[in-house]
Amino acid sequence: MKDLTQDDKRVCENCGDPITGRSDKRFCSDYCRNIKHNLLNRDNSNYMRKVNNILRKNRRILAKFNPHGKAKVLGTTLMEEGFNFAYFTNVYETKKGMRYHFCYDQGYLKLEDGWYALVERQSYVK
Repeated sequence: MKDLTQDDKRVCENCGDPITGRSDKRFCSDYCRNIKHNLLNRDNSNYMRKVNNILRKNRRILAKFNPHGKAKVLGTTLMEEGFNFAYFTNVYETKKGMRYHFCYDQGYLKLEDGWYALVERQSYVK
């Protein structure tokens, strides 16, 4: 038979209410468990949310100027829209040494005289 006095000593790590149930349970409810974990991860989550918002904005800008899969645009035009060249998801280097920077499925290649070639990711680009 289970000793009920042991359950009385266990309290929720978030709210301090008594815990009943499994012996390894740390929280009284899913609500308390989520609150505690969200508090612990708040700083990392805020940073990741900020970076992902920048990446999504960059992708939207590239897609806006590249509706048909290939286009050319001036870098100043991208910057006027709020594009941030410091943020991208990956780089693809061709056999000829050209480096495409991608924001998810939308990419760009720096050309001469401030121009950029915009491309949409192809299936052979990893």
